[in-house]
Amino acid sequence: MLRIGIIGKGNVGSALGKGLGRAGHEIKYGHRDPAEPVSEAAKWGEVIILAVPYENADNAREAIKPYCDGKTVIDVMNAISENLDLAISCTTSTAEETQKKLPKAHVVKAFNTVFAPNQSTGKAGDEQLTAFYAGDNAEAKAIVANLTKDIGFDPVDCGPLKSARYLEAMGILIIDLAFKYHLGNKMGYKLVKPQSQTLRSSDETSSPLTTLLH
Repeated sequence: MLRIGIIGKGNVGSALGKGLGRAGHEIKYGHRDPAEPVSEAAKWGEVIILAVPYENADNAREAIKPYCDGKTVIDVMNAISENLDLAISCTTSTAEETQKKLPKAHVVKAFNTVFAPNQSTGKAGDEQLTAFYAGDNAEAKAIVANLTKDIGFDPVDCGPLKSARYLEAMGILIIDLAFKYHLGNKMGYKLVKPQSQTLRSSDETSSPLTTLLH
């Protein structure tokens, strides 16, 4: 079991803490309450979850920076504006910006495509949800995959941290569906996989696009 420092104690941080705590992990929160300082949670945690609103991202990154070297840092944030639009260029992502600010950490994008009511169980109703994750460090990604399974999700590796751009767009899309188009926040993404779980690369002589279309 791991010691997990969760930065942010809103709906998202609280739900993840509940799910991971139920799985047997130790949880310590860090947030604005002086009784639970961010620095202590970050220093104590073997894994750090960054679950603050986007507008507080830079302050949170600076607060945890001295304690992140060599640690897995899970970026859960979506860059969302007041009118529920994407608040960051599509040529980067909050996770990539977190990695730039914390160069000695192993940043993994995860949990941002799931609404808080489903984050403690990995389910929407009786349906198991998919936990998409992306990062550049294989060991850190394996840690995150196991944490998602501990909660109850079906983890799917989406490749390098650059793929966080797509995951954050998916996060904005599901927020749009929930609140602009009134589907509510009890839904979620579920990837339906082929029966064969063997993953293989495209043929070296054909482009990925050719493989996709034929």
